[in-house]
Amino acid sequence: MQANFIRQIAQKNPSEFKIKVSDFTLYKRFFRYIWQYKLQLLLGSSTIFFLSFLQVIIPQITRYVIDVIIPNKRFDLIPWLGLSIASISLLMGGLNFARSYMMSLVGQKTIYDIRNELYQHLQNLSLSFFENQRTGTLMARVMRDVDSLEKLVTTDVAEIVAEIFTFVVIVTYLIYADWQLTLLILVTLPLMIYLTQYFGKRMRGAYQEVQVQGAEMNNHLQESLSNIKLIKSCANEKYEIDRFSDRNLQNMQANIAAVQLSSGFAPVIDFMNNLGNITVLAYGSWEVMKGRMTVGDLTAFLAYLNQINQPAKRFSKVMHVIQKGATALERVFETLDTQPEVQEKPDAIALPEMQGHIRWEGVEFGYNSHQPVIHNFTLDMQPGMTVALVGSSGAGKTTLANLAARFYDPQQGRILIDGCDIRDVSLNSLRSQMGIVSQETLLLHGTVRENIAYGKPGVNVEEIISAAKIAHADEFIIELPQGYDTVIGERGVKLSGGQRQRVAIARALIKNPQFLILDEATSALDTESEHLIKEALQELLKNRTCLVIAHRLSTIQNADLIVVLEKGQIIETGTHNQLLAHGGRYAHLHSLQFPQKREETQGVLS
Repeated sequence: MQANFIRQIAQKNPSEFKIKVSDFTLYKRFFRYIWQYKLQLLLGSSTIFFLSFLQVIIPQITRYVIDVIIPNKRFDLIPWLGLSIASISLLMGGLNFARSYMMSLVGQKTIYDIRNELYQHLQNLSLSFFENQRTGTLMARVMRDVDSLEKLVTTDVAEIVAEIFTFVVIVTYLIYADWQLTLLILVTLPLMIYLTQYFGKRMRGAYQEVQVQGAEMNNHLQESLSNIKLIKSCANEKYEIDRFSDRNLQNMQANIAAVQLSSGFAPVIDFMNNLGNITVLAYGSWEVMKGRMTVGDLTAFLAYLNQINQPAKRFSKVMHVIQKGATALERVFETLDTQPEVQEKPDAIALPEMQGHIRWEGVEFGYNSHQPVIHNFTLDMQPGMTVALVGSSGAGKTTLANLAARFYDPQQGRILIDGCDIRDVSLNSLRSQMGIVSQETLLLHGTVRENIAYGKPGVNVEEIISAAKIAHADEFIIELPQGYDTVIGERGVKLSGGQRQRVAIARALIKNPQFLILDEATSALDTESEHLIKEALQELLKNRTCLVIAHRLSTIQNADLIVVLEKGQIIETGTHNQLLAHGGRYAHLHSLQFPQKREETQGVLS
C-alpha cells in the first residue's frame, strides 16, 4: 500500500499540479515582502562575499604547508600558521553568525508581515467565502503554509546562495590555475542541472499532496474537537479514532513520498560529485608523478573540489524546503488574490446616524444562480417599527436579515436605509449601527465582561452592567464564581443555552443600535427567561426599528407588522389579530403551535 502511494505521487503528471503563475512571478512577488528589510538583507548578504574569499584562502594555506613549510622545515612559521588559521576561523564564525542572524531576522519579519496581511485579508472576505471553506484549511494556510516560507529566507536557502557564490569564485580561480582539469570536473554539471529540474518537478507535486493531506488532517482535528460533545453523546469515539487514524496515515504516506523523492535526489548528486573526485585524483596524481604539479597543488585542488561540491550537496538537502515553500507560496497568494463578493465602492460614504427607515425594493437573491431564495421582495419598515418574519424553514427569513446587514448583495433590486442604498455606504458605518442576535449563539473564549464588551470595544463597566440588566443576564452573572470576570470557555460552554443567549443579547444591546435584528433570539430561553426578555425587549424596542425572525409565534404577537413568507415570497401581511381572522397560512401555523386556543376559538364561533 505504501509503495503504491509513493509511486502514485512520484508518477503524477506535473501538469496536474500546474501552478497558476510562473515560478519567477511567484518568487518576484515574495521578494517584495523581503525587500522591505533591505538593510538587514544587504548586511546579511554582504557576509557571503567575504566568506567566499576566505574559503579560497584556506586551501592555499594547506598548499603552502605541504610545498614550502614541510620540505624546508620552517619551524619558525608554524606559530604564524596557527595564528592565521585561528584568525580566519574566528572571522568566518563571526561572519556566519552575522549572516545567520540577519537572514533569520529578515525571515521572521517577512513571515510576520505575510501572516498579518493574510489574516487581515481573511477578515475582509465575504461570508460566502467562509461558507465554502473548511476552518482547518484556512488555519493551515495562516499557520503551516506561512511557516513553510520562513526557510526560504533564513538559514537553509541563505546557505545555498552563499555556497553557489563560493562555487563561482572557486571555479573562476580553478580555471585560471588549471583550466583542463577544471573542465574535466565540470563535465557532469549539465547532467546535474537536468536531474535537479527532473526531481524538482516531481517534488513540487509531492509537496502539494503533503499540504493537502496536512490540511485535511487539520480539518478533521478541528471539527472533532469542536464537536466533542456530539461525538460522546453518540458513543462515536472509536469511529472518530479510526477516521483520524486514516487521515493521519494518508498524511504520513504523503510525507514519506516527498521525503523519498528528496532522499533519492541526494545520492544521485553525491555520485556525480564522487566522479569529479575520482577524475581529479587520477588526473592530478598523473600530473604530480610527471612533475607538472606539486603535491600541495593537488591537495589544494582536492580541497577546492570538495568546496564546489558543497553547493550541490546542500542543494539536494534543501530542495524539499524550496519546493515546499513554493507550494506554500501558491496557496498563500491564492488566498490573498481571492476577492470578496461584497465589496465597498472606492467612494463609499459613511452612513449618517441611522434613523431606522429600512426598505427592500424588488429584491431577488439566490446563493447560486440556479436556486433563487428571494423573489421580488418589497417591504417598507418605518422608523421605530417592529416587523416579524414568519414562515417555514427555508422560506428566506434569515437570508433577508443577512441582506440587510450586507453579508450578501442581491442579484436584483436594492435595499435602502434612510434613503441610502446600502451598497453606497461603508460596511463599517452600516454594521456598527446595527445589533444582531442570531439563533446560533456566538461567544468567544474569555470572560463574561469581554464577551459583552465585544459589541462596543472600549465600553465602560457601567454600560456593560446596564446592558446585562436589560437582557436579564446580570442576575445569573453575579452568581458566577468571579462574576463578570468569569471565564466562560470556548463558545461559552460553561453557560447554559439560555445564559449564552442572554449574554449575546446584552452584547447586541450595548451598541445601542437603531436597527436591531433578532434571529430566533429567544429560541434557547426557558419560559421564565423568555418572559423576562420579552418584557425587556418591549421597553427596549421603543423608538427603534426591529426585524424579528421567529418560529415561536408567542414572541411576535405584539409586532407592528407580521410578514408571512413562503419560498422567498410574501403571501400574507398584517397584525397578529388580522392574520388570525384571515384564516390563512399564519393562522394555520398558529393553530399548530397552540391547538388549545384553536379549540377555544372554534367553540366561541360555534
